[in-house]
Amino acid sequence: MRYKTDIKRWDWTWEEPHSTAVSERGPDGHAPPQQDQAAAQAALGRRRRRTALLVGLGAATLVILALLVAVLTGGGGKHPHAPVTAERPGRLHAATRLDAAQQAALTEREEDAAVDRVLAYTPAITTGGTKGNEVALTFDDGPGPYTEQLVEVLNSLHAHATFFAIGEEERYFSKGTLLELHSGDVVGDHTETHPMMAALDQHDQHEELLEQIARIELLGGPRPRLFRPPYGSFDTTTFKLLHRMRLLMVLWSTDTADYTLPGVQAIVQRALAGAHPGAIILMHDAGGDRSETIAALPAIIRGLRKRGLQPVTVPRLMLDDPPPRGQPIPTSLAGD
Repeated sequence: MRYKTDIKRWDWTWEEPHSTAVSERGPDGHAPPQQDQAAAQAALGRRRRRTALLVGLGAATLVILALLVAVLTGGGGKHPHAPVTAERPGRLHAATRLDAAQQAALTEREEDAAVDRVLAYTPAITTGGTKGNEVALTFDDGPGPYTEQLVEVLNSLHAHATFFAIGEEERYFSKGTLLELHSGDVVGDHTETHPMMAALDQHDQHEELLEQIARIELLGGPRPRLFRPPYGSFDTTTFKLLHRMRLLMVLWSTDTADYTLPGVQAIVQRALAGAHPGAIILMHDAGGDRSETIAALPAIIRGLRKRGLQPVTVPRLMLDDPPPRGQPIPTSLAGD
């Protein structure tokens, strides 16, 4: 609705008070001639009908405004956040999914910022802090033929983990990585071909890191922020590249040596023996027969929870209980 430009105040008739008097007189101020009286009466009737119409519109507007206020304030005794109708479950479910996606994105940003904060004072970690009740389960060398089964076991136990994946394995077993991402696990960089990093020059080290990152992004996963060196091999060049690429090196505090196939009970015992607040436990989901590791997982996770420890991803550990400042920088575990 567009207002007249000469209106100085709100008036339901949209007329100034003197307008009617002027319309009923001639230009000289005297009464109009007899022949003009009929026209004047008709004009007056039109104005009155217009006035009645505007009054009706105004009343309708007030009713609509009242209804809007009632809806917005939860009128009728209903809770203000109750669903409007029950006939559109699809729309309600879509809203729920959107909320879950927004929450996941927020969590990812928070954990990403936590990794940045840790990188500000150290390029590598072997453990988290000791003030919380969290431990990080980590798996190397995947994806492989056992990866999907291992992730399904984690899902059945409502536990999350961090997987350090080899880029070239995505050509054959990318379904395992996709399941990890879909399950809320974290995928880190374990190089493209699993070499001894300290044996490579800067160019080749850079390619090993970058090609694996590209493969994860092509799968639709977030850019990895964590790196674990194969065989624990790294050098000064590795640190320089990690700094440039904003990657945090994640080593471990407990090695289960599950790749040696020591038996299910041995894997469980080693994992729980090294479990403490902030521990980072190393296992494998590929690189060989991993049926023992899969069989050991339920006892490991139940044993952790029995001790009041909660398995989480490495980024979550960095967010909730990061390592203290001033820790010595780890040296290459491969002796390089």
